[in-house]
Amino acid sequence: MKYEERIVFALRELYRRFGYLQYKMRKFEEYDLYAGNKDFLISDNIITFTDVNGRLMALKPDVTLSIVRSGKDGGGIQKVYYNENVYRVSAAAQGFREIMQSGIECIGEVDDCCVAETLMLAVESLRTISQECILDISQLDIVSELVDALGAEAAMRREILKCVGEKNLHGLDDICRASGADPDAAARLKTLVQTSGAPAQVLPVLRSLGCAPAAVAQLASLTDCLDALGLGAYLRIDFSVVGDMRYYNGIVFKGFVSGVPTGVLSGGQYDRLMEKMRRRARAVGFAVYLDQLERFSGETEAVDVDTVLLYSPDAAPAALLRAADALSADGRSVTAQHTVPEKLRYRRLARLDGDEVKILEDMA
Repeated sequence: MKYEERIVFALRELYRRFGYLQYKMRKFEEYDLYAGNKDFLISDNIITFTDVNGRLMALKPDVTLSIVRSGKDGGGIQKVYYNENVYRVSAAAQGFREIMQSGIECIGEVDDCCVAETLMLAVESLRTISQECILDISQLDIVSELVDALGAEAAMRREILKCVGEKNLHGLDDICRASGADPDAAARLKTLVQTSGAPAQVLPVLRSLGCAPAAVAQLASLTDCLDALGLGAYLRIDFSVVGDMRYYNGIVFKGFVSGVPTGVLSGGQYDRLMEKMRRRARAVGFAVYLDQLERFSGETEAVDVDTVLLYSPDAAPAALLRAADALSADGRSVTAQHTVPEKLRYRRLARLDGDEVKILEDMA
């Protein structure tokens, strides 16, 4: 089994353990679903086709939008996980690809217990990939309050948020000067942008800024919760994780593993997306981008098969099958061949000689 496939099965078991039910969906949706929410998608490049009834359809580039549209309000909390192929431009391949994506969605009467569980599962998902990982957490209500204090118009606000996401202090200075923003408000926002690190280091700084006390309290409560679970070492508060405020609110986060230059997991609360899609429920979730694991520098699949078993044309079929069964009894894979296939990677080379198996090479 390939490395990415093992990760998928491990994530599936993790989510199942916590009561998440598998969500299955078809490969395509009506294009309108994505056209109206392109800013929510990782890429706005979408593969489309015309159905036999004339409707414009799209190969799904996202799973969350389909889950939101298919659900109904009421009935408590809907907790689902998914392992679905999505179709979009991959940064790893620089072109359209079919990409396996895993994740969870929690929709309905979402409270801080649901958010804490989501953060815990995000950390555990990262740890499934690598123990060398970090989850960056931000709180958009804090960012929003400090940006609002600048009194910037909508277009300038977008530029400010872009600078926050890039930690671009010089760009932030230029925008604030050009807009005549209050120097004190600009200084407080710059302090926020520069503030990053373990919760114990960052939370006192946030309290000193005196902004969004309820949001700061939520952030403190959630990070304390994960610390109590022994996961505090994997957390970092970083306000460069901003997301699109037309869709996201409250807690947002992004996960990284050592050896991959970009995030392999992202998510957060998306009540505003729910409102946009005329849902009254609240929601939180995340996705794991398995295509990024192709660049993972940890464990990789070094072989195609564990053992190549060579046999002659006059070998007895029963003897060959008994030998293959014995060599694979411990779970290792075996391929019976007359000669070693070109470019096939293997750990062990064996030959069937009558009823006896002789090991010719063993690189295990």
